[in-house]
Amino acid sequence: MSRRRQGGWRRSTDARAPGPPELGDRSGATAPLDGTGTPIAGRSRTCNRYDKEGSVLLLVPAGVLVLIILGAIAVDLAIAFLGQRELSSLAAAVANDAATAAISDERFYRGAGGGDDGSGAGDIEIDPVAAQRLAQDAADRRAPRGLSNIEVDARAEGRQVCVRLRGDVAYVFARAVPGAADKTTVEGSAVATAVEGDAGAPAGPRSTC
Repeated sequence: MSRRRQGGWRRSTDARAPGPPELGDRSGATAPLDGTGTPIAGRSRTCNRYDKEGSVLLLVPAGVLVLIILGAIAVDLAIAFLGQRELSSLAAAVANDAATAAISDERFYRGAGGGDDGSGAGDIEIDPVAAQRLAQDAADRRAPRGLSNIEVDARAEGRQVCVRLRGDVAYVFARAVPGAADKTTVEGSAVATAVEGDAGAPAGPRSTC
């Protein structure tokens, strides 16, 4: 009789006794329970770890995209710098051609007999009109690849000729970006002085170029 009462008391106690408190994670979610009602420890932590790893994986494509964009910018800047160097070299070559072929014949022969003994040397002076024409022809003939819309400005003063060039350099990667400039403008200048004789006469002060 006592055993049945004790057994009944135990059963009633088990039925009325509250179970263990459910554990919750930081987000407020209830931890899952196994078949015996015991919380499964570590399940929620494992899910949080996987979530963090997934977030890191999402950042990898973004980082690769940033590296590609920086590389494209570096390539386009290098192309622009190379175009500026080539335009400066072209300006030097054009100035030499203009200083050599644009000498005014009229000025030279008019001053040939200017000396007291009749043997005075002719004056060397560059014709501005001929210098501009020859500089334009030389720029069109010697223009390197990658440069377009080259503008030539040749100014002659005495024995010196100053050549200014202005051209466009096309980008490679920037044209694929919507709204970005597909080219840039570069400039180059050079001064050449016409001299006489094998050794050449000393050149005067440089003109503003």
